[in-house]
Amino acid sequence: MRTTRPLIAASIALVTAAALTGCATDSAEAEADAPETSESSTVEFTWDRNLAGEDEEPNYEETTVEVPKNPESIVVFDMASLDTIGALGGEIAGAPLESVPDYLQGYLAEDAFNAGTLFEADLVAIEAQQPDLIIIGGRSTALFEDLSEIAPTVDLSISGTFLDTLERNTTFLGEVLGAEDAAADALAELEAGIEDAKTVTADAGTGLGLMISGGRLSAMAPAGDAATGRNARGGLIYDVFGVEPVVEDVEAATHGEPVSFEFLLEHNPDFLWVVDRDAATGEENAQAAAAVLDNDIVKQTTAFQEDQIVYLDPTAWYIVFGGIDTTRIMIEDVLQIAE
Repeated sequence: MRTTRPLIAASIALVTAAALTGCATDSAEAEADAPETSESSTVEFTWDRNLAGEDEEPNYEETTVEVPKNPESIVVFDMASLDTIGALGGEIAGAPLESVPDYLQGYLAEDAFNAGTLFEADLVAIEAQQPDLIIIGGRSTALFEDLSEIAPTVDLSISGTFLDTLERNTTFLGEVLGAEDAAADALAELEAGIEDAKTVTADAGTGLGLMISGGRLSAMAPAGDAATGRNARGGLIYDVFGVEPVVEDVEAATHGEPVSFEFLLEHNPDFLWVVDRDAATGEENAQAAAAVLDNDIVKQTTAFQEDQIVYLDPTAWYIVFGGIDTTRIMIEDVLQIAE
């Protein structure tokens, strides 16, 4: 807080007019020679926050939060943001530790504390640590009100297209960390990698994104321009990487997402792009996706016979999707069909 020194009236009264004039001149010259003020020490982030409850119609309100540049202590509930912060040279002071994938563990501080789960924050632990910045997204969006009482909190959930969100979040975090050039370089690299992957999928024929969990199959569909966390995840293989859907309107064709093995044979895509959800969530004693698809019906499909069933990294495609390192993994997953 700026403080004002008390005036010493007796001394001021003894100062001559000439001296005052000289001081004024010197002050003006000093101001003219002084360097320009430094850039703002905060960064603004604006997003549309949904004020409605889980089962209510969305009610969006534009929300702007100022966050400090170069924060010393960052708590992150969004794994894609944790990924990007680490890839840009930042360090994470607190997170839902049990949810941090192995390949992102190196971005945690040595003394990183457990901030709760992806759905429920440990407010006492976070308050005790007094972080400078808290980041939420996706599964943790409902935590905003409570966490914003502790520190500046921003929601980096997917909004609009996946690629627009990737650019927005990477640019924002680069500015917060003072790593603007690194963020720009990373985005250029990812853009080039995605274009390479799209060149490969352009000649690959039709495809179907397939999620497998508990022995059941769910067809994934393009999300288009109005993506949310859930439908963006399902549409990544089409919306980002240019795979041609074997069925234009998956939901209409399936009467919802669940599909049968006969559906695969009926529509017979050239490629199956498979996400093993149980592997992503660590479901115990779950049947692996490859075992689920090892049956006589699937063996009649083009994808099986041409060895064109692609098993995508389940953590990258289901849990994290959106960070710098994770997008690199996704690019490599798609490019493997060119080998």
